[in-house]
Amino acid sequence: MQANVLIIGSLNMDLVAQAERLPRAGETLLGQSFATVPGGKGANQAVAAARLGGQVAMIGCVGADAYGQALRQALVDEGIDCQGVRVAEDVATGIAMIVVDANSQNAIVIVAGGNGQLESTDIERFDGLLQAADVVVCQLEIPYPVVAFVLQRAHEAGKTVILNPAPVTGPLPSQWLGWIDYLIPNETEAQALTGLAVNSVAEAEQAASLLREAGAGKIIVTLGERGVLFADGVQSRHSPGRKVQAVDTTAAGDTFVGGFAAALARGLDESQAIAFGQAAAALSVTRAGAQPSIPTLAQVEQVLS
Repeated sequence: MQANVLIIGSLNMDLVAQAERLPRAGETLLGQSFATVPGGKGANQAVAAARLGGQVAMIGCVGADAYGQALRQALVDEGIDCQGVRVAEDVATGIAMIVVDANSQNAIVIVAGGNGQLESTDIERFDGLLQAADVVVCQLEIPYPVVAFVLQRAHEAGKTVILNPAPVTGPLPSQWLGWIDYLIPNETEAQALTGLAVNSVAEAEQAASLLREAGAGKIIVTLGERGVLFADGVQSRHSPGRKVQAVDTTAAGDTFVGGFAAALARGLDESQAIAFGQAAAALSVTRAGAQPSIPTLAQVEQVLS
């Protein structure tokens, strides 16, 4: 299958428990409900890109267990090419243990599992997927050396390269910035990348300027309900958020990234792709869950029309 969007990243099974409040140290609480939900930033973005009009392939790694089987099957069911999702025999699939309280506050423990086993040789083995792609997307839930390898290889192959720097705790290696066409952090990530507080559109603009000075190409800071800040050194443009009744913001950022990537791959220009990603993310927050909340191309086009 010729894929015009290639996602390289994480696949996690989210283990989600609902309780009245978060437990204290050493405490056992009775919960109200439990669900296993396919997740991981890489897989979420792959599902978003596929539902939103992209021909999508994914490279990643899961364990040889039931969670790994279920995660791969969930992607196959979306029409995603999973030949590049390796099964590691000696490790568990990545998981996120999530407790959500009555006020929608959560506590999360992530275990990398198979995600931590992804290697540069996996990227080399499926170089055909990279060469066939128009847009290559990466995040930071896989080992940094693999991310660096992907960014450089995709850049040298002339692909449009997107990095969603999540999760991130500090500045990126400086040589990465020249390989990235679109750096897409949220407020928290922009703050971690620059050391500047990012609590407003003006502060997002300052952070974007600093990232530009450091060598980054185009910056898109996602600001939740405040919208999106785009900066490319020539202009800085704020696109306000759409007014919706938010139910659950899980995977809204992943929906934006996947939708933006798919829109670029479909030939939309930058401004149109940003507006499309925003509309998709706005729809996603009106629904519960990660992958279950991601809308389809037809649903987003209906909103935009």
